[in-house]
Amino acid sequence: MQRLLFPPLKALVGSPCLRLLVPRAAPRTQCGCSCGIRHSLRPGQYSTISEVTLQSGRGTVSLPSKAAERVVGRWLLVCSGTVAGAVILGGLTRLTESGLSMVDWHLIKEMKPPTSQEEWETEFQKYQQFPEFKILNHDMTLAEFKFIWYMEYSHRMWGRFVGLAYILPAAYFWRKGWLSRGMKGRVLALCGLVCFQGLLGWYMVKSGLEEKPDSHDIPRVSQYRLAAHLGSALVLYCASLWTSLSLLLPQHKLPETRQLLWLRRCAHGTAGLVFLTALSGAFVAGLDAGLVYNSFPKMGESWVPEDLFTFSPVLKNVFENPTMVQFDHRILGITSVTAVTVLYFLSRRISLPRRTKMAAATLLALAYTQVGLGISTLLMYVPTPLAATHQSGSLALLSVALWLMSELRRVPK
Repeated sequence: MQRLLFPPLKALVGSPCLRLLVPRAAPRTQCGCSCGIRHSLRPGQYSTISEVTLQSGRGTVSLPSKAAERVVGRWLLVCSGTVAGAVILGGLTRLTESGLSMVDWHLIKEMKPPTSQEEWETEFQKYQQFPEFKILNHDMTLAEFKFIWYMEYSHRMWGRFVGLAYILPAAYFWRKGWLSRGMKGRVLALCGLVCFQGLLGWYMVKSGLEEKPDSHDIPRVSQYRLAAHLGSALVLYCASLWTSLSLLLPQHKLPETRQLLWLRRCAHGTAGLVFLTALSGAFVAGLDAGLVYNSFPKMGESWVPEDLFTFSPVLKNVFENPTMVQFDHRILGITSVTAVTVLYFLSRRISLPRRTKMAAATLLALAYTQVGLGISTLLMYVPTPLAATHQSGSLALLSVALWLMSELRRVPK
């Protein structure tokens, strides 16, 4: 992995495809004094070195800018993969109802798990003081507690790994001068979003640890905070992946026709719909709305259930009524797969490169697969393996939508 992300400098500089044509300095000549005189350049003299430099000891060794971009692009691609892993692991933590097992948060202290029986019993006693144990898990054994604790522990430790995967290489690349001015701003924003994501995760967990005397519902985290936590993770994932693809994939010089313009707009709108559908899944998970109407295509005996507008004011139903939340998720899913289908047939009417056509076809296949997974999850009363696969499918669909957008991006003049 180290050789993949950071190839040897000699190989980077010597690669013919990475050589840049920059004026080469003429050799110094001795003039009898301690200084050297630089002769003027003759036409046709060029250097293979760009302005991006890699410091070596006290001197500097230049690195081709295209090679630096490739290294940074691969790094961000790996980072987006770690974020995807965090989202998937977080979904599993939610599905196994493990998210409230760790009742405090310490950046360093909690990295060491309990090892002795006494430490485990102390941790279990802390959990017993909170609503989830008192109301939902009052008959839980220590062995069962260890399972949910390790699920939440794994999610938190993976989050720390994600933070290190962003911050440490970013500091290294910044120090070595591998980041352009625009890229520095992006990297700072990504690292800031990683830190914000960690704080938001604990803010979400706290909402499930609070005593709610007036509520008769089972203890759970706030669906608003859950959606914010997932939404920020998706933004981080999309931003990292988009930047990576922009650096790694060569742009196609497509003719700027009206059809291409419509296709590009349709791709952007479709990606937005996929993002919104995935985000609405956080409200479904937060309210256990997948267990309300387990039938398809109708909801029970009707197309539009009667309890759709139970709460007042009406807007409250969109975010707090499980029936409305599931109904919205269905509508968004159907709209997304329709948009993907239209996008695919639009792409067939334009002469596109093979890689772009492959992206459109993959998006179509994944969209219908995701719909099938969603319906199966609903009809089978949300089994954990199937539900986790459905959640992972939304990330895959979003990834391919970004890939297609990258293929269609406009070439700067």
